[in-house]
Amino acid sequence: MTDKTTPIQKSGQKTTNGQYISQFLKQHDSNRYYSTLVLDEISRNDVQSLYAFAVEISRIRSMITEPAPGEIRLQYWVDLLSGSGHGDTSQNPVASSLLATINRHDLPVGALLRMLEARRFDLYDDPMPDMASFEGYAGETNSMLYQLATIIVNKGEDAGAATAAGHMGVAHALIGHMLGIGKTLSRGQIFLPLSIFSAHGVKQNQLLAKQTTPEIIAAFASLRETAGLHLTKAQEAITSLRPELRPVFALHPVLNWQLQRLNTGGKKPFSPPVDMAPWLKIARLLWWSLRN
Repeated sequence: MTDKTTPIQKSGQKTTNGQYISQFLKQHDSNRYYSTLVLDEISRNDVQSLYAFAVEISRIRSMITEPAPGEIRLQYWVDLLSGSGHGDTSQNPVASSLLATINRHDLPVGALLRMLEARRFDLYDDPMPDMASFEGYAGETNSMLYQLATIIVNKGEDAGAATAAGHMGVAHALIGHMLGIGKTLSRGQIFLPLSIFSAHGVKQNQLLAKQTTPEIIAAFASLRETAGLHLTKAQEAITSLRPELRPVFALHPVLNWQLQRLNTGGKKPFSPPVDMAPWLKIARLLWWSLRN
C-alpha cells in the first residue's frame, strides 16, 4: 500500500527532509513548532519529526468521511512501526524522519503504537465518557509526546519526566479541545468528558447543538478549573527536572495564557478567543525558557 497520509515530495524538490518536516509542523501545529525553537538544533530536528508524526495521525479524521479509510491510514503507521510497512518509506518524509529518530534515540515503539490505538477514537462519533477516559486518551496522545521529547533531549535515556509530561499533556488536551470545541461539535464529536456535562444537568443533544445555557457555562468552568490544576502541577514537576530538560515544556506559558483567555470568555464557550500573535508566543516561550 502506498502512503496516502503525507504528501509525497515531488521529484527535483530542493527542500531537505528536515526543512520539509519543519515547514509541515509549522503549517499544521504552529504551537508545537514554536516550542521546538528553544531546543538545541540536534534535538530540535528529532523532536520536530516526532511532533510531525503526531500531527499527521491527528489530522486523519479531518481527511475522511467515514471510519474505514481512517483505519487504513492508521494501519499504515502500525505496519511501518511494526516492521512490516509497504512501499518506499523514503518517499514519505514524515515516516522516514520518524524511523530515523526512533533509531537514533532508541525510542519505545510501543508508546507510538499506543498513540495510534488511542487515535482510533477520533474516527468514530462515540462521546468521551468521563474524565478518566479523557486523561487516558490525553496521556497516550499528548503526555507521551512530552515524555518522548525529553528522552530525545536526554540523548536516548529516560529523563524521569513522567509526572511533568502527564500533567502537561492533560492540560494541553483540555485547553486544545475547549479552543476547538466548535469544530469538533460540528462534526458530531464530543471529545470533552460527557460526564462533566451530565453532572451539571447538560444533555448530549444540548451540547451538540451548542446551546449556551447556565449549565453548559458551569460545566466548562469546571473543565477550565481542572486544566488549571494540571498546569499548576505540571509547573511544579517541571521545576524539579534538570535545566536542560525543561525547554521541552516551553509551551506552558502559552497554554496558561490561552486558559486565561478562555476564562475571560467563559460565558461564550462556543466562541473561542482570538489566539496570541505568533511573535508574542515566541517571545513568551523564550522568556519562560530563560527563566526556567
